[in-house]
Amino acid sequence: MKPLRDILFILVATFLFSINISAQSGDDEIITVDSSIVLMNATITDAAGKAVGGLGQKYFRVFEDGVEQEIKSFAAEETPFAAVILLDTSGSMEQRVTLARSAAIQFLGGLRTNDFTAIYNFDSKVSMVQDFSNSPDIREQVFDLKADGMTVLNDAIYKAAELLSKRAEKRRAIIVLSDGADTMSGKSAEKALQAAGLSAATIYTVDMSAVNDNSSGRIRNQGVLKNFAEKTGGKFVATPGGVALRDAFKRIVEELGLQYTISFESANTKKDGKWRSLELRVARPNLTIRTRKGYKAVKGK
Repeated sequence: MKPLRDILFILVATFLFSINISAQSGDDEIITVDSSIVLMNATITDAAGKAVGGLGQKYFRVFEDGVEQEIKSFAAEETPFAAVILLDTSGSMEQRVTLARSAAIQFLGGLRTNDFTAIYNFDSKVSMVQDFSNSPDIREQVFDLKADGMTVLNDAIYKAAELLSKRAEKRRAIIVLSDGADTMSGKSAEKALQAAGLSAATIYTVDMSAVNDNSSGRIRNQGVLKNFAEKTGGKFVATPGGVALRDAFKRIVEELGLQYTISFESANTKKDGKWRSLELRVARPNLTIRTRKGYKAVKGK
């Protein structure tokens, strides 16, 4: 059992991290977190791509802008998570909405007792399909979703990050099922990534474009989806179907339960609003580490 001090630190870190998100309208929205506490959720996998559990804190070292930081709290056991599933229902998804819906059902089926998931769809706007719940059942409303309209991918990710910032769970994820073509968002991809970083959300992106689409547009859109995943320590899943889709979502659920949660208080006390790079090192060979790449520091007034 962890010392009471560590447990209290994690709770305080989560609280401070989730409060004081301020906003203005439009893409000039300014998001700040008034805290020097940094939260990192990391997935460690072996050469076969399987999540590795059971590593103690002694194996981990954290660096910010190349400077080692003192780890204040560490959690390695299976921990509940909160997730938001984003279903692209724009016109470009006409042939694949059913597949995306099936993927959401598959994800819910893997939830544990204390895992909570919400489902939103996005086209020309972002709409709630199902609020946070730990139920494996899906509302009938999801079967009424039709493909139509433009695509607000960035706005949807931003919205999901805002929702997750209010959750008590330390492990948070955004699962995006889309062809990656944003055509109407008010937010930029950078703003969406910033919001995800502030909520400590890991983004998993699933490419829902047509398998036989060899266009340059598809390659560009895949790049967008890969960027969201890589910058937040998540994973990009190539166009799935059938068994591949089922296995992909099974692995995502397993990863979320086996992540390592690490927090530290930055030794850099400057409130300069600058980007700070993060690096996590694990003292064991042949492992792949996925975690957030960095964050923006608080901007002083």
